[in-house]
Amino acid sequence: MTSTETRHDVLLTVNGVPHRLNLPARRLLSDCLRHDLKLTGTHVGCEHGVCGACTVLIDGKPTRSCLVLAVALDGQEITTVEGLTNPDGSLGCVQQALLECHGLQCGFCTPGFMTTIEAGLKQQPAPTDDEAREMVAGNLCRCTGYQNIVGAVHRAAELKRDSR
Repeated sequence: MTSTETRHDVLLTVNGVPHRLNLPARRLLSDCLRHDLKLTGTHVGCEHGVCGACTVLIDGKPTRSCLVLAVALDGQEITTVEGLTNPDGSLGCVQQALLECHGLQCGFCTPGFMTTIEAGLKQQPAPTDDEAREMVAGNLCRCTGYQNIVGAVHRAAELKRDSR
């Protein structure tokens, strides 16, 4: 059987690399990242935008990639968890902080937390405990109890300040 679904040419810049793609109109960004671009760091948990595991940055704003059609993002900048590393390939500040503070357990939710924290620290570079909790409130974790993740927000803020 032949598919008659309309396809669209789009340019997505993902982690600083431009990609010209010919995509079906209904391809979700999460599927595009994972299947078309082989960037499997973005996890898909609920497929309803509730859990936050699929959060990526679109033009710097945290966005649930399971809710966005890839063709709607033509010309936009997308950052996934893979794009949070330093240029030399070492862990970025948020990644390092989650490691140091034991904010990872099973790891399924981790990519969404990392991108969310990255964006949050741009808005609030020195968050209070309440602000750190609010920053990550839209992401669900079944393992950690959040305390270590909140600690990682503070540690990432510290690492970012020290790296300037």
